[in-house]
Amino acid sequence: MSKKLSIITINYNDKEGLQKTIQSVVGQTWQDFEYIVIDGDSSDGSKDVLHAYSSFLNYSVSEPDSGIYNAMNKGIKISTGDYLMFLNSGDSLIDNTILEKLNTELNGQYDIYYGDILQIDGIEQEIRTFPKKLNFAFFYEQNISHQASFIKAKLFKDIFLYNENFRIVSDWEFFTYAICKREASYKHLDCVVVTYDGNGISAKSENHLEISKERNASLNKYFPEFVNDYEYLKEIKFKKAEQFMYIKKFPIAYKILKGFMNIILLFLPKFNRT
Repeated sequence: MSKKLSIITINYNDKEGLQKTIQSVVGQTWQDFEYIVIDGDSSDGSKDVLHAYSSFLNYSVSEPDSGIYNAMNKGIKISTGDYLMFLNSGDSLIDNTILEKLNTELNGQYDIYYGDILQIDGIEQEIRTFPKKLNFAFFYEQNISHQASFIKAKLFKDIFLYNENFRIVSDWEFFTYAICKREASYKHLDCVVVTYDGNGISAKSENHLEISKERNASLNKYFPEFVNDYEYLKEIKFKKAEQFMYIKKFPIAYKILKGFMNIILLFLPKFNRT
């Protein structure tokens, strides 16, 4: 019998991160989910962790894979849950009651539910909140967190699995295509769902060039008609910003401009009511 939720954890040579992630899952007060761990034939003792927690895992395997998204796709194919959550090694659920709190939210009404994250990078901590409204402009520069998302399993059958030709951005590609091209329904969960390990592959500055290349390849494949228009609008916006900053150098002109903008803002509500 299928479960409401499948939690999928992938790991490669991150023994401590794997143990932290597993502990955050198996300690949940709501347990009506299946838990799947896909390990890429680690050599650092991760297999010992899998053995120690084997009674808590519905499925686990340790075998070579071709990368992050190959491992995630393995988890998708094995899973039986109505919704899938990808909690990678090193990430953890924010507390032991979060799934119980969100249980009633996952009512099948939306294709994707997504929450906020607490990002930890060394000693620095930052809560990242995501907008309630998602569109192409948002995804062009940002992404929601797959760690804090619950994705209807049927979407992967109806659309596609993660792109294994990419090393870093396939989760971004999936969200962008599903929401902007296929109009998948979504809902923002107004809470922090996970603690996100800021040392992941997508967070490292040395990978930014590769991220940009992969994103551009995906955009040109699925959204060629939008890319040129958006780049043009960004250029116009940049030029306007430059003009504004130039005027700011001249106190009197800048004061006049601010006064003019305040007058416009004062009358905008009246125009909106007509």
